Amino acid sequence: METAEFETDLSLFKYDNLEQLPPAYRELGEDERTERIETALEALGDDVVILGHNYQRREIVEHADFIGDSYQLSKEAANSDADYVIFGGVTFMAESADIITDDSQSVILPSMEASCPMAGMAEALQVDAAWAELTAETDDEIIPITYMNSYADLKAFCAEQGGLVCTSSNAHKAFEYAFEQGDKVLFLPDKHLGENTAYRLGMESETVDWDPWDPDGTDAATAVDNDIILWEGYCQVHERFREHHIDGIRAEYPDANVIVHPECRREVVEAADLSGSTATICETVENADPGDTWAIGTEIHLTYHLQRWHPEVNVVPLCGDACMDCNAMRQIDPNYLTWVLEELVDGRERNVIEVAPEEKELAKVALDRMLEI
Repeated sequence: METAEFETDLSLFKYDNLEQLPPAYRELGEDERTERIETALEALGDDVVILGHNYQRREIVEHADFIGDSYQLSKEAANSDADYVIFGGVTFMAESADIITDDSQSVILPSMEASCPMAGMAEALQVDAAWAELTAETDDEIIPITYMNSYADLKAFCAEQGGLVCTSSNAHKAFEYAFEQGDKVLFLPDKHLGENTAYRLGMESETVDWDPWDPDGTDAATAVDNDIILWEGYCQVHERFREHHIDGIRAEYPDANVIVHPECRREVVEAADLSGSTATICETVENADPGDTWAIGTEIHLTYHLQRWHPEVNVVPLCGDACMDCNAMRQIDPNYLTWVLEELVDGRERNVIEVAPEEKELAKVALDRMLEI
């Protein structure tokens, strides 16, 4: 890396020690699997804590000690005394847990395939190259902000350049912090969250998209004429939602309320009644009156969970049968959970996620700055 003082690699090569599911575990039925998971958990006792992201399937979250969004779950792990943290999420989430948990705790990601596509759209090496281009074109100070949905080395990069991390619920505060520290913001990797945040702050006319893959796209000199530079990245689940999905829901359920995640396109957020993080979506349904209809614009498994958790509320998926799950989250197969737990019972740690020490230290700086705003 040219502008950063730590070494890193593409995410594809960071965790080449992670292991595939052994053949003996690939055909387990749900009843046998559940019994074996419960047996393993009983043997491990307080030595293990299981974290289940809101987007995980039922067969994972029903075994979780905590269910929530990524950073909330990492905090729960840090507050626990468990030696082993099993993260039912994706790679960047397990990295965040490793950053803030005690060095004596091991963070385990059950499946090596659970890698968030959006996080991979902003590799630190690629951002470093873009940073060199952008900063060469202006004397103004650019403050980088990375969404929580990014790899640890990108969080570290942002810290080193005076920036910070944000979540979907505090992105506006991160922007305000950045403009107090500097003149411009580079926001990555989710352009939709960045655009929605710019609108919230009344700065929608001061944004520009930066597409590192498009040689004919906006050049650096033009980009730095704007106050907010939005990296060309997006969530493949939330990007699917369209205005016509909202129109269809309102035609089918005239009294429906629509809530969507701020990773959705700007026009979808504008057309919805509310937008908010997964925690906000859960709280909204929890506080709804019996008989209310809420259409949910986020990953389909959270909608399924809310249907089970709040049967008194009519919870429906925003895009109906067209809604799809997160391909990365899907890789945390319950058979993988069975395997890593039984291996722990036998004294073997599988698929441990470890962030390099210097990278971890810098990434924690970016997280701490977020907590201070």
